[in-house]
Amino acid sequence: MSDKKIYSYFPGCTLKNKAKELDAFARASAQALGFELQEIQDWQCCGGVYPMSSKEVAAKLPSVRALADARDHGQNLATLCAACYNVLKQTNNAMINDENTNLKANNYLKADDIQYNGETKVLHFLEILRDEIGWDNVKKAVKNPLTGKKIGAYYGCLLLRPSDVMQFDDPENPQIIEDFIKAIGATPVIYAQRNECCGAYAQLEDPSIPQKRAKAILNNAEDFGAELLVTSCPLCRYNLIKNKNDSKLDVIYFTELLAEALGVKEAALESLKKEAANA
Repeated sequence: MSDKKIYSYFPGCTLKNKAKELDAFARASAQALGFELQEIQDWQCCGGVYPMSSKEVAAKLPSVRALADARDHGQNLATLCAACYNVLKQTNNAMINDENTNLKANNYLKADDIQYNGETKVLHFLEILRDEIGWDNVKKAVKNPLTGKKIGAYYGCLLLRPSDVMQFDDPENPQIIEDFIKAIGATPVIYAQRNECCGAYAQLEDPSIPQKRAKAILNNAEDFGAELLVTSCPLCRYNLIKNKNDSKLDVIYFTELLAEALGVKEAALESLKKEAANA
């Protein structure tokens, strides 16, 4: 880790407003671990949901532009938001494997002198920790081990599915967040609902669905002894907190725990305060 590695970084819209702490804690932690997130200039919203129709190409263009920008900088493309990760990864897969999407997208982008055919590798921040930094190196960098904390991982849908495209972890028995929890000195709590949908996307159609799903997830985690849940998905976090009811579990971003363990949490919070004061 002596030579700082730089990743092109796609923060996404939510990390610029409602989830600023997810972003701030990640940037501070990256610096502590010897790598840098270099934000792409003039990025556009990924849309938040991958368009399933192969005929829908225009909505995929912001992701293709971001992927091409990372390629042109000779860098992998990193992101934190589970929704952004899902859209970027699926778009990249379509540009490699779907001739119709590739042809139409590149026809659109000719005016910008962009030609892209899936050359970029999309990485979630957790994959950088696991595959490029290594859990042993994360553990060595920990200054404040979170010993004694019993933490449940909440994966949700978007990191894991569709599994043949995402290839993030085993969709039925994921381990990456549990391994992260171990690396920062805490104890992971395994519970059945950790990779089940929270129902957030059904909020407008039927609010009772996310309410029931959130209750099932939180109750299940508590029953197995979790004192806290961590996630990478702003929408999942919002839904679980909104529908906590009588649950005592807090739901926070995994990057907050990482920053705390690495001893950079206060510095990240100060940067957020300064940003807010200057806004």
